[in-house]
Amino acid sequence: MQIDQPFRINAAQPDKLKQFLPKPLIISSPVAGCNGFYFAYHRQSNYQLPETSPFQHIITIYSREFEAKLKINGHWQSKSYAATDVGVFPADQISPAVQFEQELGFIHFGLEPAMITRIAYESVNADAVEIVQQLQTHDPLIQQIGLTLKQEIETSGFDNSLYMESAVNLLAVHLLKRYSTQQFIIREYTGGLPKHKLKEAIAYINDNLDQNLSLAEIAAIAQISPRKSPPLATSSLKKRA
Repeated sequence: MQIDQPFRINAAQPDKLKQFLPKPLIISSPVAGCNGFYFAYHRQSNYQLPETSPFQHIITIYSREFEAKLKINGHWQSKSYAATDVGVFPADQISPAVQFEQELGFIHFGLEPAMITRIAYESVNADAVEIVQQLQTHDPLIQQIGLTLKQEIETSGFDNSLYMESAVNLLAVHLLKRYSTQQFIIREYTGGLPKHKLKEAIAYINDNLDQNLSLAEIAAIAQISPRKSPPLATSSLKKRA
């Protein structure tokens, strides 16, 4: 007897989702230049998705409360979702088939496992990360990040790299702290940047205000990790105030 294999979802290839989406994606991040992060938004109704297994860590945010049926261990089970519920679907893990009838909007984040591992290593010297699947969990922070990024993208497109990379770093750290099998205690960075590095970073920003600067560029000027740059810069500016 042939056993159906779960459909492999690759956030870097959104066009391959068309066979399962009655309505097309409304927003989809450009694959090039996203540095391991993908964003998509679409609306569906009377929707059914088979078992899936993503290449990336997928986080799904829903636009409203709704009723759904999930096929778990061969049996359909009904679930009620609140407006602040989200789903966390780790890379290479099987997610159950799902169906619902209401019209619903979906925000999807895709994070490459290598990106999460890099941030974990920089934070806690961990070289292996396992994220726990959450078919339904209450997480207002993830929802707020998703809604804020969607609004920013609708207003400015994907041009504000610094804004997006800062939000994605926050999302990745939150994912590690709350949904990893390991207990991550993220290091707090105090003391700020040395004055000369802060001065160089500020000068670089002022000289390139017309450019789409990235977090990595500014971090390179300050000679620090991109993940450390927002908290260190904040601490430095507080010291100057």
